[in-house]
Amino acid sequence: MIIEEIQGLLCEKFGEKISPFEADAVHDSCILVDPASVDVICRYLYDDERLAFDMLMCLSGLDLSPEDENLSVVYHLFSDVHLHKVPIKAVVSKENPHLPTVENIWKTANWHEREAYDLFGIVFEGHSDLRRILLPDDWEGYPLRKNYKEPDIYRGMKVPY
Repeated sequence: MIIEEIQGLLCEKFGEKISPFEADAVHDSCILVDPASVDVICRYLYDDERLAFDMLMCLSGLDLSPEDENLSVVYHLFSDVHLHKVPIKAVVSKENPHLPTVENIWKTANWHEREAYDLFGIVFEGHSDLRRILLPDDWEGYPLRKNYKEPDIYRGMKVPY
């Protein structure tokens, strides 16, 4: 199944929670979904036998510009049954970057969501263990945001060293 067919099925099921497909996008095509419904949409992508997206290959945070007021999360999904794949994207504000977790659908989301939380500050509601995974617990800020300012000193050590 190709991305346009998958997007059509999502539009039939979820209506306005799915944005129109960008056929001429300068980036890889993806399906833009309502951030508050990402868990329900992902559950459908997993459960529907025509789709059967049984693998979350990657979940990535994205900050395109320091002037941009939004962050994105891109979910790359794959079906072992049908051998098709699709990226879906949810956009949240930098001021309130909250999304529902998909950890209950794909266990691998546990690590990916913690990484996006740690490096971008995206909060995944309902996550079983949402805490920093790469940086110390007392680290301030989110290093992969475009407006991040690296501290000069951390615990008495010069940064960068």
